[in-house]
Amino acid sequence: MKPTLFEIDLPVVGVLSFPAYMTMLMVGFLVAIWVARREAERQGMEGVAMVDLGLLVLVLGIVGARILSVLVDGHFMDFVHLCTEPTLVPAIDSRVAHCSADVACDLHYVCDLATNTCHPPRDCLAALKFWQGGLTFYGGLLLAIPGGIWFVRRRRLDIGRVADIAAPCTMLGLFFGRLGCFLNGCCYGVPTASWPGVEFPGHLGPVHPTQLYEAAGALVLAVALYAAMRRRTAGGAAGRGEMFGWMLVGYGILRAVLEIYRADPRGGLGPLSTSQIISIPLIAIGAVVIARARRRARAEAESAAAGPTGGGSVRTSDQPDPPSTPA
Repeated sequence: MKPTLFEIDLPVVGVLSFPAYMTMLMVGFLVAIWVARREAERQGMEGVAMVDLGLLVLVLGIVGARILSVLVDGHFMDFVHLCTEPTLVPAIDSRVAHCSADVACDLHYVCDLATNTCHPPRDCLAALKFWQGGLTFYGGLLLAIPGGIWFVRRRRLDIGRVADIAAPCTMLGLFFGRLGCFLNGCCYGVPTASWPGVEFPGHLGPVHPTQLYEAAGALVLAVALYAAMRRRTAGGAAGRGEMFGWMLVGYGILRAVLEIYRADPRGGLGPLSTSQIISIPLIAIGAVVIARARRRARAEAESAAAGPTGGGSVRTSDQPDPPSTPA
């Protein structure tokens, strides 16, 4: 666990810290945009448009990820109490269980001498401070998709081709993001005695490193989707959105399974977490996208096989000419 990836001591400015999660998130974004631009240019598309799309998706993704996290991850009332009554918010990672005038809390906590417990300071803007953690991938995806569709149509780009390029790049960015989660110590799993178990500060024993599980799954999806896209572009059969459909199906299944091993607060309904509830319709939508793309591919193949005459009969030389039609 390394919440701060590194620090740089600059003159005048002072110490500049790079939080692990946000740093890895930005690295993932830059790598994904670089790959998307190169692939778009390889397919004869405008690479700059993919950069512009990436910037829009980044902003929408962060906004959507923060909104969903605040509303459904089980901490909504904590954000309310941080503004109205901070003493009701527990200091879950404080270095001391009880505080007093002689024993203080951490620097970022306040000691309530009436109860001898630590709590965060009053902060009515805490819900907006996404850089402190608390982003939900599905929230970002659900807001980025309609925003991306609007941008693509406004720029008059081929939505199928853009979606297919975006699919592996999205999973590539998620790979780096989940590495940031691991370094930050969030999105952890349930306790385990098996060999993959990792100990995080504040836990009594090793837990499943679900961040690394998801990072590995996202990387596998990114490589598989990118390889399939390159193979199909080589055969002239890409750009129908099928890769994006497979991304929704593949990640939906991956996330739904991993949620079984997650132990951090995730909201939800009954036995299902919020992410599992969202995964179900996204898997269905992905299946519909795949089916439509394949129907389009078959229709194009049949049209090409029929030739320019559209499959009509070929007139032989001994057949009479059709009656002429006045111009």
